[in-house]
Amino acid sequence: MASYDYDLITIGAGSGGVRASRIAAGHGAKVAVIEEDRPGGTCVLRGCVPKKLLMFGSLFSAEVEDAIGFGWGDDHADSDDGIAWSHDWGGLVTRKNAELDRLSGIYQNLLDNAGVELIAGRGVITGPHSVRVGEREYTAERILIAVGGWPHFPPVEGVADHGISSNEALELSYRPDEIVIFGAGYIAVEFAGIFNGFGSKTHLVYRADLPLRGFDEDLRKGLAEAMEARGIILHPGCTITGVTGDDNAKDVALSDGTTISADTLMVAAGRKPMTDGLGLEAVGIETDQSGAIPVDENSMTPVPSIYAIGDVTNRINLTPVAIAEGHVFADTIYGGMARLMDHRNVPSAVFSQPPIGSVGLTEEQARQDGFDPVIYASSFRAMKNTISGREEKTVMKLVVDQSSNKVIGAHMLGPDAPEIMQGLAIAIKAGATKADFDATIGIHPTSAEEFVTMRQPVG
Repeated sequence: MASYDYDLITIGAGSGGVRASRIAAGHGAKVAVIEEDRPGGTCVLRGCVPKKLLMFGSLFSAEVEDAIGFGWGDDHADSDDGIAWSHDWGGLVTRKNAELDRLSGIYQNLLDNAGVELIAGRGVITGPHSVRVGEREYTAERILIAVGGWPHFPPVEGVADHGISSNEALELSYRPDEIVIFGAGYIAVEFAGIFNGFGSKTHLVYRADLPLRGFDEDLRKGLAEAMEARGIILHPGCTITGVTGDDNAKDVALSDGTTISADTLMVAAGRKPMTDGLGLEAVGIETDQSGAIPVDENSMTPVPSIYAIGDVTNRINLTPVAIAEGHVFADTIYGGMARLMDHRNVPSAVFSQPPIGSVGLTEEQARQDGFDPVIYASSFRAMKNTISGREEKTVMKLVVDQSSNKVIGAHMLGPDAPEIMQGLAIAIKAGATKADFDATIGIHPTSAEEFVTMRQPVG
């Protein structure tokens, strides 16, 4: 029987890799994690956490605007039409970074307490059971790849030279006076809300007619209207054809013939799995066009001793999914539980302004999948907006399978949508029917109660 340094080597100390490693160690495996940065991965260091902290900060400007309608004002303001305020961008970034340091330390402690060895450096696969870090090679019975993804820059002249990704946007030492954001996915619309909320003149440039391709059409329309109402300048149906300038000013040329002059260009046109230079060719693993590693239902690659989880597989690129995949892997391989990951009805959120929550199928997806859906929908001004004066609409939708009466999709645009959707996700995962929703008493007065009071289907 072959002798290895470890039972498991995990490449990547992000959320999925850390979960898989410490659960495997808890089942008795000898585990090492290789990481070239610090523990935490995309979510903790360059994604969900720092982005949401900035989002929280950016919301206060809208809260100040809304407060005026409720009678709040500044007796010392120079004008009668607003509350005077200012913002310390550098102070916020410093406090944000301190929180990331704290969370990274927690990840380190999780590994230490589980008895997992952390190896600093870049891991390169050299064989079915071996990984090189620098000049040293380590061996293991199994290898788990959990390296995540990385921002992708389109091959447009000047974009890579003058643009920044979401990684750099989270570390900016200054607040942009004017920023162009290229893209219309969740990263693009979230950062558009962030910079707009902090007072930057914000442009969102995207090829489609609406942002957030793949989400419910009514929510996409509602979000576009709300973003414009909040002052974000939308450029639908456009792409960037070239960028010139210097560190202080950039001229961003668009496909409609216009040019935007801004001090910052952020590119959020997609992410790619971080498989370049990983050494997959050494073991004959071929990636797809996006760079993703192919895996089966057990997260096994074509090489039986090598597994992959999370964004590097390009299945559902969400942190909780990577964590669940890692946990299932460890329980199955080292805990003897023979579990399978269920990728159905995974809830998601977009922390746009206003935010979106979604679980299950959209109306369009339901029809494509062969369902005959019945749609229940509602659009209204949230109670707070009736006094604040904000015209923004909350949009809600339920997608119901006509034959079974099961709710197969729920979608919301509006305040607290992600928090509300987490509860609905449990109901949909459990197979709740529209009759179950109808029999549930609403909490009044809330927006969430609308989900249990919609009685008439739309045409």
